[in-house]
Amino acid sequence: MATRHLYLARHGAADAFGELTDVGRRQAGLLGERLAGLPVDAVWHSPLPRASASAHEIARRLPGVPVAEAAELVDHVPYVPSGPDLPAAWAGFFDGFDDAERVPGERLAADLVDRFARTAEAETHEVLVTHAFQVAWLLRHALDAPPARWLGLNAGNAALTVIEYRDGLPPSVVLFNDMGHLPADLRWTGFPGVVRP
Repeated sequence: MATRHLYLARHGAADAFGELTDVGRRQAGLLGERLAGLPVDAVWHSPLPRASASAHEIARRLPGVPVAEAAELVDHVPYVPSGPDLPAAWAGFFDGFDDAERVPGERLAADLVDRFARTAEAETHEVLVTHAFQVAWLLRHALDAPPARWLGLNAGNAALTVIEYRDGLPPSVVLFNDMGHLPADLRWTGFPGVVRP
């Protein structure tokens, strides 16, 4: 039975303009070193510069592995909850979202799932370098959780999430937000200043 192995990663730390920082390059390089022992077939990345640069930094540790852009991995809000599905704490985040933003976001989220969250014809190992919301959306899908449950599933910069897809079986979540390849000072970059594990 062929298995599709997806190695999901949020891009490395970026500056206010969305460009990868030196810290982000180091994070991505360490993730590449972690993945170097795997039979990676492809590295896919979001069109945004911070994800593209992270993917190329990862791929420097994966000689001969092709790197390509996948439009479905772009940063977007995959689902806007409403009514009882909208946690009060998130109401301000979605204030002002209208159908002009909601509909394309939901379409992109469906395209993301259709392209990557399924089995493949042969055994494959693919790295997807994307954004926190897309990692959360694919994880939510793998767990068959309600659409609003993507909220609060935060991914650290260059953290690793692994999902496996096999015919006839539900997806298997192997890892979520694993940062074991990063030294303590490179973990949780981009999150508010709170106590961190």
